[in-house]
Amino acid sequence: MSNQKQLFFKGATDMLPLSIAVIPWSILAGSMAINAGLSLAKAIAMTAMVFAGAAQLVSLGLFMAGASTFSILVTIFFLTSQHFIYALTLRPNIASQPSYIRLGQGFLLTDEQFALTVSTGQRSMAYLFGAGLCFYLFWVVFGLVGIFFTRLLPDVKDYPLDFSIVAIFIPMILSLIKDKITLIAIISTLIATFVLRFFAVENALILAGLIGMAIAVCCEYLKGDGS
Repeated sequence: MSNQKQLFFKGATDMLPLSIAVIPWSILAGSMAINAGLSLAKAIAMTAMVFAGAAQLVSLGLFMAGASTFSILVTIFFLTSQHFIYALTLRPNIASQPSYIRLGQGFLLTDEQFALTVSTGQRSMAYLFGAGLCFYLFWVVFGLVGIFFTRLLPDVKDYPLDFSIVAIFIPMILSLIKDKITLIAIISTLIATFVLRFFAVENALILAGLIGMAIAVCCEYLKGDGS
């Protein structure tokens, strides 16, 4: 087996645990597409083309609430804006590739794939496509399961499948903890989240994230002064 094939299958194998963890989330997204009033064809197309779990769930929620197309587009733009940072980080590794390769990788770029590249240090095209296609396959297949289960079990949305949203991010976060500053930032964000939610502060999650990032920046600054 060539080195490129080995890297491809290694990427798929490394992504397998996260792919399994996303199964309930995929089923939930597929079922929500039907519950939002989309036709079977549109629900299938959305599952195949909108390869972003949070974006799909939020856009469907806004659609069901009667939000305008412009509001949905703006919300999803900011919701997925972290992908610009991911793309800029990977740019040195893929800038020399043909446009169709870069577009393909751009489509497959997810939080999970980026976290995997950071934790493993692997950024070859074969590895990235192996990981991305593995995750995409699980997302589409079990999204279709959600779509058809909803027709058989209309109350599938009432099952607590949204726990997978938390479950899938826990191993991602743990894999990114490489030093004390990262750990401090995560703990600070968690504490801030609990405190802000306890006092019913609006946009608590966003504010907690900003607090965690600010503390991380301060720690880096202090570390630099001490070195």
